[in-house]
Amino acid sequence: MSAKWTSRRALLAAGAGLTAAPALAGCANSHIVGLDKTARSLDICNQGEPISLDPHKCNSSWENNIIGNMFVGLVTEDQHAHPIPGMAERWETSDDGLIWTFFLRPAQWSDGAPCNAHDFEFAFRRILDPANLAVYASFLYPIKNAEAANNGRMHVNQVGVTALDDLTLEIRLEHPAPYLPQLMKHYTTFPVPKHLVSRYHDDWIKPDHIAVNGAFTLRRWWSNYIVHLERNPYFFDAPNVVFQNLYFYPSSDVNASARKVMSGEAGWATRFASNQYRELRRVLPGYPRVAPFLVCNYFAFNVTRPPFHDKRVCQALSMAYDRDFVAARIYGTGERPAYSIVPPGIADYPGTARYAWANLAMADRLAQAQSLLRAAGFGPNNPLRFEVAHRATSDNPRVAVVAQANWRAIAPWVTVELHPFEAQVHYANLQARNFQVGDSSWVADFNDARNFLYLLETRSGPQNNPGYSNPE
Repeated sequence: MSAKWTSRRALLAAGAGLTAAPALAGCANSHIVGLDKTARSLDICNQGEPISLDPHKCNSSWENNIIGNMFVGLVTEDQHAHPIPGMAERWETSDDGLIWTFFLRPAQWSDGAPCNAHDFEFAFRRILDPANLAVYASFLYPIKNAEAANNGRMHVNQVGVTALDDLTLEIRLEHPAPYLPQLMKHYTTFPVPKHLVSRYHDDWIKPDHIAVNGAFTLRRWWSNYIVHLERNPYFFDAPNVVFQNLYFYPSSDVNASARKVMSGEAGWATRFASNQYRELRRVLPGYPRVAPFLVCNYFAFNVTRPPFHDKRVCQALSMAYDRDFVAARIYGTGERPAYSIVPPGIADYPGTARYAWANLAMADRLAQAQSLLRAAGFGPNNPLRFEVAHRATSDNPRVAVVAQANWRAIAPWVTVELHPFEAQVHYANLQARNFQVGDSSWVADFNDARNFLYLLETRSGPQNNPGYSNPE
């Protein structure tokens, strides 16, 4: 029997020292059930291979899908994404909005050690320590002295997070931030086990060392194959955890993921190609789910390099991109054309900021785009040539082809080359600003306009992919 039919769970049980014999031994009962209600297990097609499962060293949605099952912060969320008590049973805010006090529940790490306010204090200081080069550190800059500590101007012990006792954590802010409970749902605010990180350093996250405080703990991690999570009996809400095992498979091919779900080999895929929506609804009635999602897909122009240091070039390409066509014809599952970086639906935000040219007809936009490029010095004798890097997953290649056609339509002297990359490589290039034009996406970490607007702040570091910087 070919090994490809061997149960993947049998392979996991065989352990890291797997040989051909134990792999084939599972063939007597090799049927793969993506959702096994009897065994209470779920096979999940995740978007990509995690770079890390350390909450302080990751920055992708597919890592978050796993980490969110392993850890829980001061605050968690209900089915409507509203903040509800997590490790903190309740919290209080000072009258001036600058001091938040969180009162924690008694809890344990999965190795039985206490999980308390001291672990949170340690975790906040760790992620802001500049030696750790945490990409998401700027996310925590509303905290008192967080930016100064992360930039090396102040010791991390001066960050405004203090364990008043085992079950009381105080957070001081630079300015009032009513969205703080939203922010505290994010994995950058999760605790890490101080007793293990101090002992094993970055190796604490390995399955042999790790301890978690969430619903599932890490059982196995085979790179580029599987991440296996097992129910954590020490979790404070363990009696209400239904599944015994979760199996995450890196699945950058959304079409293959859909086929696995249709065949029953997977019980859940985190995404599917939009152009398959109608067919999936026909084949799997009631199974494909589409819901409102606070996300903005966009193209980043690397303004630290010519020709995109000239805003006329950026504006010309932005005007020529037919986002209405992409929303209606490429996605087609309710997406809206983006004429601002902050999506509709953000709490307490009027949503009135839009490009001044948003209502122009496409023909007028193309004419103005050509005029802008000519004013910037481009034309038949000085063609504009640039490369567009994009993710080779989901709908992104189809969107890139539309953008390429739109930009070529400005004038015959505009040349655009497309370069697809795996998502992990692509995002690493964006953060290193190793690109000219790159497609990107930002999913809201909390429901406030700041979560999108801070992407273009100078101090946001690698999160500011274009390198935009304007003191005013």
